[in-house]
Amino acid sequence: MTTAYAFWNNKGGVGKSFLCFVAACEYAYQHPHTDVYILDLCPQANVSEILLGGYSNHPNGKMPIDSLTRKTPRATVAGYLEARLNSPFRMIDDITPFLCHPQQFNTHLPPNLKLVCGDNLLEILAEAIRQTSQLAIPIDAWKQVLTWLKDLMGALCETSGDRDTLFLLDCNPSFSVYTQLALVASDYLVVPFTADDSSLRGVENLVALLYGIGDSRTTMYARINFAKRAKEENVNVPKLHTFVSNRATMFKKKPSAAFAAMSKEIKQRMDDIHRTHRTVFSNPKTVPSQNFIDIPDYHNACVVATTTGTPLRHLKAGPHTIFAERVQINQTPLDNYRKALTEFVSCL
Repeated sequence: MTTAYAFWNNKGGVGKSFLCFVAACEYAYQHPHTDVYILDLCPQANVSEILLGGYSNHPNGKMPIDSLTRKTPRATVAGYLEARLNSPFRMIDDITPFLCHPQQFNTHLPPNLKLVCGDNLLEILAEAIRQTSQLAIPIDAWKQVLTWLKDLMGALCETSGDRDTLFLLDCNPSFSVYTQLALVASDYLVVPFTADDSSLRGVENLVALLYGIGDSRTTMYARINFAKRAKEENVNVPKLHTFVSNRATMFKKKPSAAFAAMSKEIKQRMDDIHRTHRTVFSNPKTVPSQNFIDIPDYHNACVVATTTGTPLRHLKAGPHTIFAERVQINQTPLDNYRKALTEFVSCL
Protein backbone atom coordinates (compact mmCIF):
# COMPACT_ATOMS: atom_id res chain seq x y z
CA MET A 1 0.00 0.00 0.00
CA THR A 2 1.31 3.46 -0.88
CA THR A 3 -0.08 6.95 -0.30
CA ALA A 4 1.34 10.37 -1.13
CA TYR A 5 0.61 13.74 0.50
CA ALA A 6 1.78 17.10 -0.82
CA PHE A 7 2.21 20.01 1.61
CA TRP A 8 1.38 23.17 -0.29
CA ASN A 9 -0.12 26.61 -0.13
CA ASN A 10 0.31 29.29 -2.79
CA LYS A 11 1.78 31.44 0.00
CA GLY A 12 5.10 31.11 1.78
CA GLY A 13 5.82 31.31 5.50
CA VAL A 14 2.91 29.14 6.65
CA GLY A 15 5.12 26.46 8.25
CA LYS A 16 4.64 23.71 5.68
CA SER A 17 8.27 22.47 5.81
CA PHE A 18 8.25 22.11 9.59
CA LEU A 19 4.84 20.43 9.46
CA CYS A 20 6.21 18.01 6.85
CA PHE A 21 9.23 17.28 9.08
CA VAL A 22 7.07 16.63 12.14
CA ALA A 23 4.62 14.43 10.24
CA ALA A 24 7.38 12.38 8.60
CA CYS A 25 9.22 11.69 11.85
CA GLU A 26 6.16 10.89 13.93
CA TYR A 27 4.57 8.69 11.27
CA ALA A 28 7.84 6.78 10.80
CA TYR A 29 8.11 6.15 14.54
CA GLN A 30 4.48 5.04 14.80
CA HIS A 31 4.74 2.76 11.74
CA PRO A 32 8.18 1.09 11.85
CA HIS A 33 7.22 -1.37 9.10
CA THR A 34 6.38 1.44 6.66
CA ASP A 35 9.03 3.22 4.60
CA VAL A 36 8.41 6.95 4.87
CA TYR A 37 9.88 8.95 1.98
CA ILE A 38 10.24 12.71 2.03
CA LEU A 39 10.62 14.32 -1.38
CA ASP A 40 11.86 17.89 -1.04
CA LEU A 41 10.60 19.91 -4.00
CA CYS A 42 11.56 23.28 -2.59
CA PRO A 43 14.76 25.00 -3.81
CA GLN A 44 15.37 26.30 -0.28
CA ALA A 45 15.55 22.66 0.91
CA ASN A 46 14.41 23.60 4.43
CA VAL A 47 12.91 20.22 5.31
CA SER A 48 16.09 18.51 4.06
CA GLU A 49 18.27 20.74 6.23
CA ILE A 50 16.20 19.89 9.30
CA LEU A 51 16.20 16.15 8.60
CA LEU A 52 19.95 16.14 8.04
CA GLY A 53 20.59 17.52 11.52
CA GLY A 54 19.74 21.20 11.43
CA TYR A 55 22.18 24.08 11.54
CA SER A 56 23.49 23.84 15.09
CA ASN A 57 24.81 20.29 14.58
CA HIS A 58 27.16 21.56 11.86
CA PRO A 59 28.91 24.54 13.46
CA ASN A 60 31.71 24.54 10.88
CA GLY A 61 29.14 25.41 8.23
CA LYS A 62 29.67 22.19 6.28
CA MET A 63 26.09 21.08 5.86
CA PRO A 64 25.38 17.54 4.58
CA ILE A 65 23.48 19.02 1.64
CA ASP A 66 26.78 20.45 0.37
CA SER A 67 28.30 16.97 0.14
CA LEU A 68 25.16 15.58 -1.53
CA THR A 69 25.15 18.26 -4.22
CA ARG A 70 28.85 17.71 -4.96
CA LYS A 71 28.33 14.05 -5.83
CA THR A 72 28.10 12.87 -9.44
CA PRO A 73 25.25 12.62 -10.08
CA ARG A 74 23.92 15.05 -7.48
CA ALA A 75 22.36 12.96 -4.70
CA THR A 76 19.27 15.16 -4.73
CA VAL A 77 15.92 15.59 -6.42
CA ALA A 78 17.61 17.97 -8.86
CA GLY A 79 20.08 15.22 -9.71
CA TYR A 80 17.19 12.94 -10.62
CA LEU A 81 15.46 15.61 -12.70
CA GLU A 82 18.71 16.42 -14.46
CA ALA A 83 19.04 12.74 -15.38
CA ARG A 84 15.48 12.79 -16.72
CA LEU A 85 16.28 15.81 -18.88
CA ASN A 86 18.90 13.63 -20.53
CA SER A 87 16.31 10.87 -20.97
CA PRO A 88 12.96 12.70 -21.07
CA PHE A 89 10.70 9.89 -22.22
CA ARG A 90 12.38 6.82 -20.75
CA MET A 91 12.75 6.10 -17.04
CA ILE A 92 16.35 5.82 -15.85
CA ASP A 93 17.52 2.40 -14.69
CA ASP A 94 18.89 3.17 -11.22
CA ILE A 95 17.43 5.74 -8.81
CA THR A 96 19.44 4.74 -5.73
CA PRO A 97 22.08 7.49 -6.23
CA PHE A 98 19.36 10.06 -5.54
CA LEU A 99 18.15 8.51 -2.28
CA CYS A 100 19.51 9.60 1.09
CA HIS A 101 19.19 7.95 4.52
CA PRO A 102 18.97 10.85 6.99
CA GLN A 103 19.76 8.70 10.03
CA GLN A 104 23.34 8.53 8.76
CA PHE A 105 23.57 12.27 9.47
CA ASN A 106 21.00 12.64 12.25
CA THR A 107 20.75 9.87 14.87
CA HIS A 108 17.51 11.34 16.26
CA LEU A 109 15.63 9.88 13.29
CA PRO A 110 14.16 6.39 12.76
CA PRO A 111 15.80 4.14 10.13
CA ASN A 112 12.64 3.83 8.01
CA LEU A 113 12.71 7.54 7.22
CA LYS A 114 14.23 8.26 3.80
CA LEU A 115 14.87 11.43 1.83
CA VAL A 116 15.21 12.65 -1.71
CA CYS A 117 17.05 15.82 -0.79
CA GLY A 118 16.12 19.32 -1.90
CA ASP A 119 18.49 21.35 -4.06
CA ASN A 120 18.65 25.00 -5.15
CA LEU A 121 19.44 23.75 -8.68
CA LEU A 122 15.70 23.07 -9.00
CA GLU A 123 15.13 26.71 -9.85
CA ILE A 124 17.79 26.60 -12.56
CA LEU A 125 16.37 23.40 -14.08
CA ALA A 126 12.78 24.66 -14.10
CA GLU A 127 12.89 26.35 -17.50
CA ALA A 128 14.56 23.35 -19.15
CA ILE A 129 11.89 21.06 -17.69
CA ARG A 130 9.11 23.37 -18.84
CA GLN A 131 10.50 23.57 -22.36
CA THR A 132 10.83 19.79 -22.53
CA SER A 133 7.16 19.47 -21.58
CA GLN A 134 6.24 21.72 -24.52
CA LEU A 135 7.89 19.58 -27.21
CA ALA A 136 5.62 18.79 -30.14
CA ILE A 137 6.81 15.17 -30.28
CA PRO A 138 5.79 12.97 -28.62
CA ILE A 139 2.29 14.35 -28.58
CA ASP A 140 1.94 13.53 -24.89
CA ALA A 141 5.23 15.22 -23.91
CA TRP A 142 3.53 17.43 -21.30
CA LYS A 143 1.89 14.49 -19.57
CA GLN A 144 5.07 12.40 -19.63
CA VAL A 145 7.20 15.18 -18.15
CA LEU A 146 4.60 15.98 -15.49
CA THR A 147 4.81 12.36 -14.27
CA TRP A 148 8.61 12.29 -13.83
CA LEU A 149 8.27 12.47 -10.06
CA LYS A 150 5.57 9.81 -10.08
CA ASP A 151 8.03 7.59 -11.97
CA LEU A 152 10.60 8.16 -9.23
CA MET A 153 8.10 7.24 -6.54
CA GLY A 154 7.22 4.04 -8.37
CA ALA A 155 10.90 3.11 -8.49
CA LEU A 156 11.28 3.89 -4.77
CA CYS A 157 8.31 1.63 -4.02
CA GLU A 158 10.16 -1.16 -5.81
CA THR A 159 13.18 -0.65 -3.55
CA SER A 160 10.86 -1.03 -0.54
CA GLY A 161 9.64 -4.40 -1.77
CA ASP A 162 6.63 -5.66 0.17
CA ARG A 163 6.76 -2.88 2.77
CA ASP A 164 4.06 -0.21 2.83
CA THR A 165 5.21 3.22 1.71
CA LEU A 166 4.18 6.77 2.57
CA PHE A 167 5.38 9.74 0.54
CA LEU A 168 5.39 13.28 1.90
CA LEU A 169 6.23 16.00 -0.61
CA ASP A 170 7.26 19.45 0.56
CA CYS A 171 6.35 21.97 -2.15
CA ASN A 172 7.53 25.46 -2.98
CA PRO A 173 4.83 28.17 -2.60
CA SER A 174 5.10 29.01 -6.30
CA PHE A 175 3.31 27.09 -9.03
CA SER A 176 6.53 26.43 -10.90
CA VAL A 177 6.86 23.30 -13.02
CA TYR A 178 8.65 21.41 -10.22
CA THR A 179 5.72 22.18 -7.91
CA GLN A 180 3.39 20.81 -10.57
CA LEU A 181 5.46 17.61 -10.73
CA ALA A 182 5.03 17.19 -6.97
CA LEU A 183 1.29 17.80 -7.05
CA VAL A 184 0.73 15.42 -9.96
CA ALA A 185 2.59 12.72 -8.01
CA SER A 186 0.42 13.18 -4.90
CA ASP A 187 -2.89 11.62 -3.92
CA TYR A 188 -3.84 14.20 -1.31
CA LEU A 189 -3.08 17.78 -0.39
CA VAL A 190 -2.35 19.18 3.08
CA VAL A 191 -2.89 22.95 3.19
CA PRO A 192 -1.26 24.86 6.06
CA PHE A 193 -2.27 28.49 6.57
CA THR A 194 -1.82 31.32 9.05
CA ALA A 195 -4.10 34.10 10.23
CA ASP A 196 -3.66 36.73 7.54
CA ASP A 197 -5.41 37.85 4.38
CA SER A 198 -2.59 36.58 2.19
CA SER A 199 -3.21 33.05 3.48
CA LEU A 200 -6.81 33.30 2.30
CA ARG A 201 -5.65 34.55 -1.10
CA GLY A 202 -3.09 31.74 -1.23
CA VAL A 203 -5.78 29.12 -0.61
CA GLU A 204 -8.05 30.71 -3.22
CA ASN A 205 -5.18 30.70 -5.74
CA LEU A 206 -4.47 27.07 -4.92
CA VAL A 207 -8.03 26.05 -5.76
CA ALA A 208 -8.01 28.10 -8.96
CA LEU A 209 -4.64 26.78 -10.14
CA LEU A 210 -5.30 23.11 -9.43
CA TYR A 211 -8.99 22.82 -10.23
CA GLY A 212 -9.93 25.92 -12.24
CA ILE A 213 -12.38 26.98 -9.50
CA GLY A 214 -12.71 30.64 -8.58
CA ASP A 215 -14.45 33.89 -9.33
CA SER A 216 -15.11 34.96 -12.91
CA ARG A 217 -11.71 36.62 -13.33
CA THR A 218 -9.48 33.88 -11.88
CA THR A 219 -11.49 31.08 -13.48
CA MET A 220 -11.11 32.65 -16.92
CA TYR A 221 -7.32 32.30 -16.73
CA ALA A 222 -7.00 29.18 -14.59
CA ARG A 223 -9.06 27.09 -16.98
CA ILE A 224 -6.77 27.76 -19.93
CA ASN A 225 -3.70 26.65 -18.04
CA PHE A 226 -2.86 23.73 -15.77
CA ALA A 227 -6.33 22.81 -14.52
CA LYS A 228 -7.87 22.58 -17.99
CA ARG A 229 -4.96 20.71 -19.52
CA ALA A 230 -4.71 18.24 -16.63
CA LYS A 231 -8.35 17.35 -17.10
CA GLU A 232 -8.03 17.04 -20.88
CA GLU A 233 -4.94 14.81 -20.70
CA ASN A 234 -6.15 12.77 -17.72
CA VAL A 235 -3.33 13.92 -15.45
CA ASN A 236 -3.82 13.26 -11.75
CA VAL A 237 -4.30 16.18 -9.37
CA PRO A 238 -4.45 15.64 -5.60
CA LYS A 239 -7.62 15.85 -3.55
CA LEU A 240 -7.95 18.43 -0.78
CA HIS A 241 -7.38 16.51 2.44
CA THR A 242 -6.56 18.51 5.57
CA PHE A 243 -6.38 22.24 6.35
CA VAL A 244 -4.03 23.21 9.16
CA SER A 245 -4.41 26.51 10.96
CA ASN A 246 -0.74 26.69 11.85
CA ARG A 247 1.07 28.76 14.49
CA ALA A 248 -2.23 29.81 16.02
CA THR A 249 -2.11 32.18 18.98
CA MET A 250 -4.20 30.54 21.69
CA PHE A 251 -6.35 32.07 24.44
CA LYS A 252 -7.91 29.78 27.06
CA LYS A 253 -7.03 26.73 24.93
CA LYS A 254 -8.79 28.15 21.87
CA PRO A 255 -7.46 30.13 18.90
CA SER A 256 -7.41 33.89 19.46
CA ALA A 257 -10.07 36.04 17.80
CA ALA A 258 -7.84 36.89 14.82
CA PHE A 259 -6.96 33.28 14.11
CA ALA A 260 -10.53 32.10 14.66
CA ALA A 261 -11.84 34.76 12.28
CA MET A 262 -9.41 33.86 9.50
CA SER A 263 -10.01 30.14 9.97
CA LYS A 264 -13.76 30.77 9.83
CA GLU A 265 -13.35 32.67 6.55
CA ILE A 266 -11.33 29.89 4.91
CA LYS A 267 -13.70 27.23 6.27
CA GLN A 268 -16.65 29.08 4.77
CA ARG A 269 -14.87 29.38 1.43
CA MET A 270 -14.10 25.64 1.36
CA ASP A 271 -17.64 24.71 2.41
CA ASP A 272 -19.01 26.91 -0.40
CA ILE A 273 -16.78 25.15 -2.93
CA HIS A 274 -17.78 21.77 -1.51
CA ARG A 275 -21.44 22.41 -2.32
CA THR A 276 -20.71 22.60 -6.05
CA HIS A 277 -17.36 20.79 -6.48
CA ARG A 278 -17.34 17.88 -4.05
CA THR A 279 -15.05 15.75 -6.19
CA VAL A 280 -11.98 17.90 -5.45
CA PHE A 281 -12.08 16.82 -1.79
CA SER A 282 -10.65 13.58 -0.44
CA ASN A 283 -13.88 12.83 1.40
CA PRO A 284 -16.76 14.23 -0.69
CA LYS A 285 -19.35 13.25 1.93
CA THR A 286 -17.73 15.31 4.69
CA VAL A 287 -18.03 19.08 4.95
CA PRO A 288 -14.45 20.43 4.60
CA SER A 289 -14.68 22.63 7.71
CA GLN A 290 -14.68 19.39 9.73
CA ASN A 291 -11.19 18.64 8.43
CA PHE A 292 -9.51 21.73 9.87
CA ILE A 293 -6.90 21.32 12.60
CA ASP A 294 -5.58 24.05 14.91
CA ILE A 295 -1.90 23.85 15.83
CA PRO A 296 -0.77 26.35 18.49
CA ASP A 297 2.26 28.53 18.03
CA TYR A 298 5.23 27.45 20.11
CA HIS A 299 8.16 29.31 18.63
CA ASN A 300 10.79 28.05 21.08
CA ALA A 301 10.02 24.40 20.34
CA CYS A 302 10.15 25.09 16.59
CA VAL A 303 13.52 26.83 16.91
CA VAL A 304 15.10 24.00 18.89
CA ALA A 305 13.61 21.26 16.70
CA THR A 306 14.63 22.85 13.41
CA THR A 307 18.13 23.93 14.38
CA THR A 308 18.98 20.55 15.92
CA GLY A 309 16.93 18.25 13.70
CA THR A 310 15.13 16.83 16.74
CA PRO A 311 11.68 15.21 16.28
CA LEU A 312 9.06 16.39 18.77
CA ARG A 313 8.92 13.05 20.57
CA HIS A 314 12.61 13.49 21.50
CA LEU A 315 12.37 17.18 22.36
CA LYS A 316 12.80 17.79 26.08
CA ALA A 317 11.56 20.58 28.30
CA GLY A 318 14.17 22.78 29.89
CA PRO A 319 16.91 25.15 28.73
CA HIS A 320 18.59 24.66 25.35
CA THR A 321 21.55 26.52 23.92
CA ILE A 322 21.10 27.50 20.28
CA PHE A 323 23.96 29.46 18.70
CA ALA A 324 25.13 30.60 22.14
CA GLU A 325 21.63 31.78 23.04
CA ARG A 326 19.51 30.25 25.80
CA VAL A 327 16.10 28.98 24.66
CA GLN A 328 13.63 27.73 27.28
CA ILE A 329 11.04 25.03 26.51
CA ASN A 330 8.32 24.62 29.11
CA GLN A 331 6.57 21.28 29.63
CA THR A 332 2.90 22.28 29.47
CA PRO A 333 3.02 24.18 26.15
CA LEU A 334 5.27 21.45 24.75
CA ASP A 335 2.68 18.81 25.72
CA ASN A 336 -0.11 20.86 24.11
CA TYR A 337 1.98 21.31 20.98
CA ARG A 338 2.71 17.59 20.73
CA LYS A 339 -0.95 16.75 21.24
CA ALA A 340 -2.08 18.99 18.38
CA LEU A 341 0.60 17.72 16.02
CA THR A 342 -0.15 14.10 16.93
CA GLU A 343 -3.79 14.75 16.03
CA PHE A 344 -2.63 15.99 12.64
CA VAL A 345 -0.42 12.94 12.01
CA SER A 346 -3.31 10.63 12.90
CA CYS A 347 -5.21 12.07 9.90
CA LEU A 348 -2.64 10.77 7.42
